[in-house]
Amino acid sequence: MGAEENIYEKLKEYLGLREDNINILEESIDTDLQMEYFEYSRNKSGKKTEEEIMRNKDIIFDNALSVASKKSALVELASINSIEAYRTIERYLNQPDIKLYDWACLALQESRLHLETHLLNENKVLITTGLGGKGLKLRYFIVLFTKNGIELTAFQKEVIEKELKYELCRQGAELEDIIFDDCFASVLAIIPLKVHFQKLFRNVIFECNQIGGFLFNDFIITNVKALSKDEIQELLQMHNIY
Repeated sequence: MGAEENIYEKLKEYLGLREDNINILEESIDTDLQMEYFEYSRNKSGKKTEEEIMRNKDIIFDNALSVASKKSALVELASINSIEAYRTIERYLNQPDIKLYDWACLALQESRLHLETHLLNENKVLITTGLGGKGLKLRYFIVLFTKNGIELTAFQKEVIEKELKYELCRQGAELEDIIFDDCFASVLAIIPLKVHFQKLFRNVIFECNQIGGFLFNDFIITNVKALSKDEIQELLQMHNIY
């Protein structure tokens, strides 16, 4: 995706979607678990009737039931166009099995999507990422790093934080966290779908570099997970930056 593109433009271009057709998974859920859930959902689809599923809807509250069986039951409830099924999953999430909290969150989102599509007679799309989001904003993990691995000074850290807050606020985005560690700054931010996120951070780097040119022009950005210090250093070494 180029610096002048954003996710919303792609969805509108290829799927003809409006903003109100888009749902974003807000929870931060491991992408491997998401893949497992949606694969499971695909394989389970249509294997039981709605009557059969609803007849056994309360088995998810049975403490003696295995985790595997509860996974199956949650996916089945999420697969049907039923407000009662949605409310059952919602009720389960009030006191879920710890191991199944993320699975139940995915089931609730799928159930909501089916209901909205059915009741409104419109195509709905669920956007899921490892870091989640909020409203029509996605959460990103970003790393800005210095040239030649030079350690950031206190003044440079102040400049980075100030420019980040200014640019993010200007774009309707939110700075959730910033951590400085020697030669880089790791950032957690919520960014609207419509924003050109690459352009946003290039602007931040440009403005910071007006004072001493200390930041590398490229940066790391992902919405899969927050990277550890070791993972960041491994990426920088892999691309021969340090």
